[in-house]
Amino acid sequence: MSKLEDYDGPILEIDKLSISFFTRLREIPAVMDFSVSVMPGEAVGLVGESGCGKSTVALGVMQDLGKNGRVVGGSIKFKGRDLADMSAEELRDVRGNEIAMIYQEPMASLNPAMKIGKQLMEVPMIHEGVSSEEAYKRALEVVTDVKLPDPKRMLDSFPHQLSGGQQQRIVIAMALMSKPSLLILDEPTTALDVTVEAAVVELVKDLGKKYGTSMLFISHNLGLVLETCDRLCVMYSGEAVERGSIKDVFDEMQHPYTQALFRSIPLPGADKNARPLRAIPGNFPLPHERPNGCNFGPRCDYFEAGRCDAQDIPMEDVPGNDRHATRCLKFAEIDWDAPMEVGEQKEKNEPGKVVLKMDNLKKYYEVAANALFGGGDKKVVKANETLSFEARESETLAIVGESGCGKSTFAKVLMGLETATDGQILLDNRNIEKIGINDRDAGTIADVQMVFQNPFDTLNPSMTVGRQIIRALEIFDIGNSDAERKQRMLELLDLVKLPRAFADRMPRQLSGGQKQRVGIARAFAGDARIVVADEPVSALDVSVQAAVTDLLMEIQRNEKTTLLFISHDLSIVRYLSDRVMVMYLGHVVELGDTEQVFSPPYHPYTEALLSAVPIADTSIEKEHIVLEGDIPSAMNPPTGCPFQTRCRWKDKVAGGLCEKEVPPIKTLEGGHQIKCHLGDDVMESMTPVIKIAAE
Repeated sequence: MSKLEDYDGPILEIDKLSISFFTRLREIPAVMDFSVSVMPGEAVGLVGESGCGKSTVALGVMQDLGKNGRVVGGSIKFKGRDLADMSAEELRDVRGNEIAMIYQEPMASLNPAMKIGKQLMEVPMIHEGVSSEEAYKRALEVVTDVKLPDPKRMLDSFPHQLSGGQQQRIVIAMALMSKPSLLILDEPTTALDVTVEAAVVELVKDLGKKYGTSMLFISHNLGLVLETCDRLCVMYSGEAVERGSIKDVFDEMQHPYTQALFRSIPLPGADKNARPLRAIPGNFPLPHERPNGCNFGPRCDYFEAGRCDAQDIPMEDVPGNDRHATRCLKFAEIDWDAPMEVGEQKEKNEPGKVVLKMDNLKKYYEVAANALFGGGDKKVVKANETLSFEARESETLAIVGESGCGKSTFAKVLMGLETATDGQILLDNRNIEKIGINDRDAGTIADVQMVFQNPFDTLNPSMTVGRQIIRALEIFDIGNSDAERKQRMLELLDLVKLPRAFADRMPRQLSGGQKQRVGIARAFAGDARIVVADEPVSALDVSVQAAVTDLLMEIQRNEKTTLLFISHDLSIVRYLSDRVMVMYLGHVVELGDTEQVFSPPYHPYTEALLSAVPIADTSIEKEHIVLEGDIPSAMNPPTGCPFQTRCRWKDKVAGGLCEKEVPPIKTLEGGHQIKCHLGDDVMESMTPVIKIAAE
């Protein structure tokens, strides 16, 4: 089959595609009546919540639906040829040579026992029969293209010797080895830090242009799709519900689900008190329990009984725009510009007395230089370096930074899972930094609780929801009898807005968002004073995120809890935090209230973080800053300022000071702290990273 140059129609044309999975009991339709096309050199985004069928479409294109999956209607054409008509040999050729796929988890695509160079060289040697010298030359070229440092050393490394961001770049390099016409990216940056994500997205865009590759970009992150794609298709429960250019869909949306999605994500200007987010009511339907008519009907603000549930609803073109289509009977009747009904406005909780104080906290680990065999000198990992801050009652303090910056280590020390190396932690003026979890009394354990990132890992799969909450009450010594504890458990289910009938359910019967609510109920079971929320919504869908963050805020208001919110998602941080602490390589590099941290002057690292966050709003202009390189290792940190190896402002400081000395903490007006050598004049010259473009 000829390569791209000879073909000028759509690279990929999916027409009225239906895919079902067959179990012993029934046929489960996963994708119905789905159409989308990708033109040469175009990037098309596929957006929707988990379970909506995005990845099934990608597997359909790869003809990799397993034993139980089958295309039951419609067609998938690649360069004008129906994939279903191809022989196994032709398919193998197309898959390796013309269509490449990049998966969410880079390690799943790499062979852990084989050097990177050999894995890359295999692609052209197998598919094009080139010599090993030519394959090595090409491998070196793509590794250079994906901006990896020291390409020769990379080719000579094993996968485990690279960071997550580097592994993902190698997987992208592998996909590009055969210069494919179509690249399918399935959530390629979910597992990466936001700064690494920005660099990878930039890379994918540049390489798309360089190689003329068309892309199908699957994501649940609308901001990311805005930054990478030309057009997008929004999916809900197995169907495409809206299709169009980025501008059409973002600025002139024509489907209630698209509108509901945008209302549930924190864009600049959202405010947890004055303009709360609005979660989508109800739950996503299971494939075998879809409603009649419109799948979104039961959750839609504009639903009309007898009309929306009376028939299957086709995709229709929006008048005046033949490339913008929607699956809604009422789209022409809805006033899309009507302002959203403002949710119930809340009084801002005034922070109370200081509940938690950290003073020069240090946490060092000693590790053997040769970790595998325990030999050699000891090395010290400085996970937390002189952390000082205080948190008040009713306050939300966000702790922000890339992975490896020491956020979770600090949380472990606070919880008593680790003890501090130096410094102190005061809980209500009591020192707790040296008291491990086993030596803490029930009151202290109940006072400091945690909500974890992944709700699936924190529940016992063989114990009912109610029993797990009662177990927490027993540990915290709450209630004098089983009856009292059962009553308190039911009240906690009310608190997290779960039906009381869920007490008898097993975790496997709950969705991700419902499991996270059970986790929150357990954390608040003992009237916690401080709750550490470690990325509590990053594993959840956008629409569920809004409901869970809202729930946390509401409980905090009523219980006057102090919330320490660990996150790398600055959009959510801006929405719900009162103060923000930015960490880098164990140091606090900036600390201030949210308004101070989000407006200049910034610490150079904060500035780069803000620039990296994808924002789903076409009226936003961002200064473009991509950080070079990866975070240095905490085992071998740079001299002087921890950020100096990646800082774009370093040349503004005379005498190489950044490389010699750890900067002092500067306190600006309003108690805003920045740990940086930059002079006041340079700080004052900084401009906002995120600007709302003039209309």
